[in-house]
Amino acid sequence: MFGPLGLSLAPYIKQSRFWNRILTPFAKWYADAAGYRRMGLKYDDLLLEERPDVQKALSRLSPREAYDRAYRLRLASQCSVLHKDLPKEQWVKPSEDVRYLKPIVAEAAREDEERLFWDTIQVEKK
Repeated sequence: MFGPLGLSLAPYIKQSRFWNRILTPFAKWYADAAGYRRMGLKYDDLLLEERPDVQKALSRLSPREAYDRAYRLRLASQCSVLHKDLPKEQWVKPSEDVRYLKPIVAEAAREDEERLFWDTIQVEKK
């Protein structure tokens, strides 16, 4: 339930056919209403960069992914300054809005937990 990106009920909702059928249309509507796709951003572009695990994940991106992310952020800031959305053909489509950073953040969080475990291990003398 608690992941590196916070509390998430998604695994339980995906397992239940009832809740999945009820909440999926609402989730799609909410993602469209949030407006980040209209500015050319993907969901993972909205993660807070100040968190150490996100910083570590950003440093592990391939050069192409890092360039694409920087371009999307600059494009979105330009749209924000002009108070205009991108033309509809440049919006990010739901099929293109994939979680490219989430697996890397999760891996960095697992490494930090493992490092904390090994750093605080108690050695006992037999």
